[in-house]
Amino acid sequence: MKNYYVYILSSKKKGTLYVGVTSDLTKRIYEQKSKLVDGFTKKYNIDKLVYFEQTNFVEEAINREKRIKIWKRSWKIELIEKENPNWRDLYKTII
Repeated sequence: MKNYYVYILSSKKKGTLYVGVTSDLTKRIYEQKSKLVDGFTKKYNIDKLVYFEQTNFVEEAINREKRIKIWKRSWKIELIEKENPNWRDLYKTII
């Protein structure tokens, strides 16, 4: 079975947020931290992994990402702080 991840990146505590989905979380976050991908995250220096969840089903991951993206900002912050109240960068926990 393959793993799929829904993740939230932040520029800083309660900063600009980015919600994404990937099948290779370590590689994806490395790309963000290394500024290898042009776009929103590079432009706004969004490279701290503050939340992620895992599933074995790609459709489930994509649907979850879509739902979280349309949430109010306060709901996203609540989701992050439930699991990561100090907004630690979780990247080191996945490598």
